[in-house]
Amino acid sequence: MVPKSVSYTLKAPESAHLCLLVSVRRFRSPFWGTVTANVAPTFLSNMSLPVTLPEDLPVGAEAFWMVAEDRDGDPLTYGISGSNAYFFKVTPATGEVRLASSLDYETLFWFAVNISVSDGHNNPVLKEFQVIVEDRNDNAPVFQNTDFSTNISETLPVGSLVFSALATDKDTGPAGVVQYFIKEVTPSTEDSEYLFRILSNGSIILNGSLSYNNKSAFYQLKLVACDSGGIFHNQFITQCSSPVFLSISVIDQPDLDPQFVREFYSASVAEDALQGTSVLKVEAVDRDKGINDRVTYIISNSTRPGWFDIGPDGVIRVSGSLDREQLLEEDEEVQVQITATEVNLNIYGQEAKVSIWVTLRVTDVNDHKPEFFNCSLPACTFTPKEAQVNFTGSVDEHSATRIPIDDLTMGSNGTFLLSLEGPDATAFSVSPEKAAGSADVQVLVRDPSLVDYEKQTVMLVQVVATDSVSRNSSVALVTIHLRDINDHRPTFPESHYNLSIFEHSPVGSVVTNSIHAFDPDTGEGGRITYSLLSGNGAEIFAVDPDSGTVTVKNSKLLDREKQAVYYLTLQATDGGNLSSSTTLEIHLLDINDNQPVVTGSYNIFVQEEKGNVSITIQAHDEDQPGTNNSRLYFSLLPSPYSHNFSVDPDTGLLRNLGPLDREAIDPTLEGRIVLTVRVADCGVPVLSTEVNVTITVEDINDNLPIFNQSNYIFPVKERDSGVLVGVVLAWDADQTEANNRISFSLSGSGANNFILRGSMLGSGRAEGRLRLPADVSLDYETLASYNLTDVNDEPPTLSSASLRGVQVAENGSQHGQVAEVVAMDVDTDAQLEVQLVNVICTKAGVDVGSLCRGWFSVLANGSVLINQSEAIDYETCDLVTLVVRAYDLATDPRFQAYSDNGSLPITIEDINDNAPYFLPQSETFVIVPEVVIPSQQVASVRARDNDSGSNGAIVFSILQADFITKDGAVLPFQDFFRVSTSPEADVFIGHIELKTSLDATRQGTYQVTVQAQDRPSVGPALEANITLNLFTVDQSYRVRLQFSTSKEEVGANTDKIKTALAQVTRTTVYIVDIEDIESTARDRGRSYLDAYFVFSNGSALTIDELRVIIREDRDAEAELVQLGLVVLGSQANQKSDLPKVLSSVIIGLGVALLLIIVIMTMALLCTRKSYRRKLRAIKAAKEARKTAAGVMPSTSAIPGTNMYTAERANPVLNLPTKDLGFESQSSSSDLDHLRIQGLALFRTGQNTKVLLCLWMGQRPEEFPHQKEPPQSPMEPDAEPLSVVLSGRTAGAGGQQQALSFTNAGLDTTDL
Repeated sequence: MVPKSVSYTLKAPESAHLCLLVSVRRFRSPFWGTVTANVAPTFLSNMSLPVTLPEDLPVGAEAFWMVAEDRDGDPLTYGISGSNAYFFKVTPATGEVRLASSLDYETLFWFAVNISVSDGHNNPVLKEFQVIVEDRNDNAPVFQNTDFSTNISETLPVGSLVFSALATDKDTGPAGVVQYFIKEVTPSTEDSEYLFRILSNGSIILNGSLSYNNKSAFYQLKLVACDSGGIFHNQFITQCSSPVFLSISVIDQPDLDPQFVREFYSASVAEDALQGTSVLKVEAVDRDKGINDRVTYIISNSTRPGWFDIGPDGVIRVSGSLDREQLLEEDEEVQVQITATEVNLNIYGQEAKVSIWVTLRVTDVNDHKPEFFNCSLPACTFTPKEAQVNFTGSVDEHSATRIPIDDLTMGSNGTFLLSLEGPDATAFSVSPEKAAGSADVQVLVRDPSLVDYEKQTVMLVQVVATDSVSRNSSVALVTIHLRDINDHRPTFPESHYNLSIFEHSPVGSVVTNSIHAFDPDTGEGGRITYSLLSGNGAEIFAVDPDSGTVTVKNSKLLDREKQAVYYLTLQATDGGNLSSSTTLEIHLLDINDNQPVVTGSYNIFVQEEKGNVSITIQAHDEDQPGTNNSRLYFSLLPSPYSHNFSVDPDTGLLRNLGPLDREAIDPTLEGRIVLTVRVADCGVPVLSTEVNVTITVEDINDNLPIFNQSNYIFPVKERDSGVLVGVVLAWDADQTEANNRISFSLSGSGANNFILRGSMLGSGRAEGRLRLPADVSLDYETLASYNLTDVNDEPPTLSSASLRGVQVAENGSQHGQVAEVVAMDVDTDAQLEVQLVNVICTKAGVDVGSLCRGWFSVLANGSVLINQSEAIDYETCDLVTLVVRAYDLATDPRFQAYSDNGSLPITIEDINDNAPYFLPQSETFVIVPEVVIPSQQVASVRARDNDSGSNGAIVFSILQADFITKDGAVLPFQDFFRVSTSPEADVFIGHIELKTSLDATRQGTYQVTVQAQDRPSVGPALEANITLNLFTVDQSYRVRLQFSTSKEEVGANTDKIKTALAQVTRTTVYIVDIEDIESTARDRGRSYLDAYFVFSNGSALTIDELRVIIREDRDAEAELVQLGLVVLGSQANQKSDLPKVLSSVIIGLGVALLLIIVIMTMALLCTRKSYRRKLRAIKAAKEARKTAAGVMPSTSAIPGTNMYTAERANPVLNLPTKDLGFESQSSSSDLDHLRIQGLALFRTGQNTKVLLCLWMGQRPEEFPHQKEPPQSPMEPDAEPLSVVLSGRTAGAGGQQQALSFTNAGLDTTDL
């Protein structure tokens, strides 16, 4: 029979579905269709368990594997997404996951990522995967204290709390348990080593007794905090903090009695002294050095009450009339007990006092006129030939204070005052100003500035000696000849010169040849040599030593981009080694020697159609800012797609000119467009750099699949089963497999009678084969045609691209729509809306509840809007996750209408709403220019910013640097300092360093203004400023200490010497130099140490202040002497001068010889006087033979003596008065005494001085002369005087008397 045709007409709607008209030939059998589906892969069950990773896992190490299975055996592709996906890098083909960014337990101890797997046929399968970070011992303890200093009383009981230190460790477990240690105690002595102990809680306990005076007034503890150890990089380690130094000051308490500064006091006073006359000053000091209480004085006992009193200043004065005759039996001395009492009570509530006996001798009055003599003691005979009133001397100009000119000797039993008069008296002084009897007198230089050879070569002074009682006076004229010395330093007209030269100038290029120094001295002292001091730029520039011309020494290093300004110190030195310096500020002029430098690489991903390219090419030029050499010009080089983009020539902003279409790009490029941007400067010659910008245009599903026909008509015979009905072809213009993979499906009333199988023909192309099942045949009589239509049976999906996350700034910075969630459905009649399912609020990875629920809303069309812009707060919540889904209102009730839930992360951005602020600074910064070197830190600042990320990152810069002189002048000092920035926890530290050498002669303060500025990614930067004062200690405070040991020994004992000096001076000791002293220049030392003694407030000790402090502390003085200290002095007065040293050696030898002569003469005189007494007894025996016994002279006696006014007037031996020679009458014994007491030897280090001898009282020719005993032989007797007296004859009456003498004092047997 003839088959009948039945046609099925299917019309294609706007979607990818179409209508099929199937012509069925008559064949009576059931008709049905089926569609086979590809099954999506699934993750294995163990992927539901979290993974634990140690935080010290190296970047690049294997983290975990993603494992999934696919029943269809399709190749699988793995991926990771989510806000924390940046931690990992996935191998898509294998599922291996490696660490891409370092983990930190303290920052994020738990997080989740979305892992995905795709078989290429179905939508990717997503699964939330949890990652637990395991703590490791990667943090060291950090001390939390800000002030590491404390004060404690010296009476603090043992076991008391001294200080509490606190350190914290961010780690957990034993790695976070902190232990404390005292690593070092300064001063380092046996007594202080275990003086303190530290408990496990950081409390520092006193472990021994303190003593301000006997031990130390200051201690410094080096503290370290360590954790209890933990695993780090597979090893058990212990982390320790950086050491901190605790300063402990011991407060002195009044527990010691005062002490007199001398062990013995004695003085002389004339018997006619008026009431109120000062006799002697005693001084007592509080032995509690830290308190130094005021001391009062009283006379607590006296052998002559009422004669003397004492004032509050310790000066003993005459308070009554003095009577020398009352003291004949007391050796003319008065004993006075002085008691010194502190004003305040001691710690025991008692008076702190001490007593001492003072000896005061009352002397006789002399009214003779003083006289001058040109002679030397002890050979001075005070003859008229030696009397002189004119003297000469010489001295170097500008000699230091106390340099003697001449020596004068005066002698008498009176008291006289010395003074200077004459035209040049103000330049000199006389010493002593007051003396008794004879004295050595020196004319000293008082004002070195007036002793100037250039002003006058000869100076005249008059030495006036005035009797303190009679006011008689004598005058000696002293002519002083000045010797010229090299006393002028070379001087520059200016202290600062500004110069310039082009960078990279050839070697030998002249920087300046017009700077010269001047020296008024002549000869060798006026010859000037120029040099550059070592420091900043000394290796780049050179100076001609004769002309002073400064030239380029190294052209390669002369690079403005490395250093734009050099500060050189040009020194001029004369032949006498005197020097001065000036500062050369050399500015380098820029040349175009640097091409622009592009920072970073540029790989941009942008979605087609909606995405826009907007990126700024970051480039800079190291040449001088603000000039054509550093001005940049951006241009876009021609390329196949460059016409779609533009670049701003000034800012480098690269933009697209219109929407980008992935399908318009050559498919072989896979969406990548490579643009070349040229960055050129505007200098001469023009230098340029090129950089490639790769723009990847990401494909979106913006093209529907299209059938090659709008409808298909296929004939089929009825009753045929398993036959091919027809083939349909479709293609998709999208370029990625995910968007252009085509699948076919059938629907409609007859769809069950057909099978439609699809296969890919290539990228974006597919065919569908329509067949009848093997067990189905069509029946024409039942239904001649089939019309297949689409049914809404597919659930909607959410576009993963629209869920990639957005960023929203806090505090009302943004309004309106911030994102759009895109929903898709392959059904043709889908009616989609987006619904908000949940809102998750987190801060630093921790759920904070519902704080952010009202911040955003989601409209049905997928628009995400800001509801409460002002309420958005980064500090409350930094991540808002909107859980959304798509809903198809037209889905057939038999099928799923909702999509899977999707998460839209909204990252809350911190805006820069907090300015940096500086933390309080209690430290005082001091610079010793001679000690500090370039690149050394001289000060520091600390600042904090409450913002986070780049908004809270601080960078420091120096805005201004000035030098404030002592007279208030302000000098700009730019480019002398630089500052570097380093973070420490949430605090940023600015380290201020020196860029170049400083002038050690400048006196004043450097004021450095430091700016702290944050670095926001958007918007203007905020800033704060602080001005630091850096106090300088100039060369005038440099002190030289001479040691009796060698340079090596002093160097080995440097720590002990510094500790001893720091303890006694309470200063920081900066040692500058240690050198041996030349053998020809040695005085008492073999080596010297130059140092500065600087207080924390910037002041420093002078040599005089240091000398007083050391002498007041006997313990410290003894310790320094043990270390070899012999001489304290400044650097200026310790310079070697060979002629002066040689003169000193000669004078020293002369003085030593003179001492030997004097000692021998004294011994001879003492022996001679002893024998004279016995010789006089022999002379008395001779006279006794001539005198009748019992005969007494009739003349009257001289009161108060054993002499009579007539011949042979001795009442015992009747010897002539002129021959007795008793010491009570003779001036020779007094003369010997005065000579010994008034003898003074001076070693001036200049030359031998003429001695001027001044005698008060009788003329030398009036002195009684002693007769030597006759040299007649004597018979040997047992006792000569007894024999003579016992055998003498009677007087006029011829009688003889027998007398016996047994006085041992007159024994002359040894003669």
